[in-house]
Amino acid sequence: MGQEVHVLPMDTIYEMKSYYQNELNTTPPGAVFRAKTNAAVITAYQSGKVLFQGSAPEVEAGKWQTSSSKSTSRTEKQVNQSKRKTRFTPETSLFTSSHIGSDEAGTGDYFGPIAVAAAYVNKNQFATLKELGVKDSKSLTDPIISKLAKDIVKLKIPYSLLVLHNEKYNRLQKKGWSQGKMKAMLHHHAITNLLNKIGNAELDGILIDQFCEPAVYSRHIGTEKQQLPENTFFITKAESHSIAVATASIIARASFVKQMDKLSEAIGINLPKGASAKVDQTIAKVIQTNGDSILDKYAKTHFANTKKAQRYL
Repeated sequence: MGQEVHVLPMDTIYEMKSYYQNELNTTPPGAVFRAKTNAAVITAYQSGKVLFQGSAPEVEAGKWQTSSSKSTSRTEKQVNQSKRKTRFTPETSLFTSSHIGSDEAGTGDYFGPIAVAAAYVNKNQFATLKELGVKDSKSLTDPIISKLAKDIVKLKIPYSLLVLHNEKYNRLQKKGWSQGKMKAMLHHHAITNLLNKIGNAELDGILIDQFCEPAVYSRHIGTEKQQLPENTFFITKAESHSIAVATASIIARASFVKQMDKLSEAIGINLPKGASAKVDQTIAKVIQTNGDSILDKYAKTHFANTKKAQRYL
C-alpha cells in the first residue's frame, strides 16, 4: 500500500471535504475529515497535513496538486504558526458567556433539505440546558433530539430556523452556487434574524460551527452584499464547546428529521438519511415508481448518488 503526505491550506481542505462528501467515513481524533475512494483513503488533519493512503494515492493527491506543490515547501515552523489564534478564534471565556451559536443539518444527506439554526443562550440558562441533556447532537439519537428541541422551545430560548428545501437548493446549484455558499448565506440570515429578535440583550459574541475558512465564508456572503456582524467567531466542532451551538445543532437536526418524515410520507417511501448504497437503491425505487423528475423535489440531485443509482435500474 502506497501513501503520500501533503500540507494544504485549510480552505483547500474544506473544499476537499465538500468534494468527497459522498465518500466520508468516521473522522478520527484531530482530523477534519476522512474519506474513502477506490484509489485511496484520504485523511485531512487540523494541522493542515493530508494523508493519501491506498492502492493509488497519487490519483487522489494529483487532484489537489497545485495546492499541495505550493504548500509542501512550508516549514514545520510555518505549520505551527497556522495553528495560532486568528481574529476569528474565540477566547474560551465566550463559552461561559451569553452568546449566539449557529449550526446546520442535512448537508451530507442526499434526500431532504438543509436546515440551519441560530440560538441565543444567556449565561444564566446554561445550567438548565445542561440538565435537560443538551449537548453535541452527533452523540444523540434522532428521537432524543426531537424531544430536546421541544423542551428548548418550552424554555423560550430565542432562535431562528431556516430551511432550504430541495427545489430551491437545486435551482441555486444550477445557478452556480456551491453548497458552501448556500450554507454561509443560511447561517448569515439566521444570525441576522436572531439579532433582530433579541434586540439589546446581553451578547458577548457569535459562534459559527466552522465548515469553511472564515475568509471564504466572508467572501461567500460578500458576493450578496452582506457583511459579518461584529464579534463573529468560528471553530470546528463548536457544538462540543458551546451550549449555544449545541442548542442550535439540536434545533436544526430536529427540523431536518421532521422534514424527512414529511417527505417520506408524501412520496410513500421511507427515505433514508445519509448518502450510502441504501440511498442509491432507494433512488432507483423512486425513479421506477415516479420517474426521475420527481427527485428535484426530494433530493440534492447533483450528488454522485444520482448516477450511482443507475446500477439498480
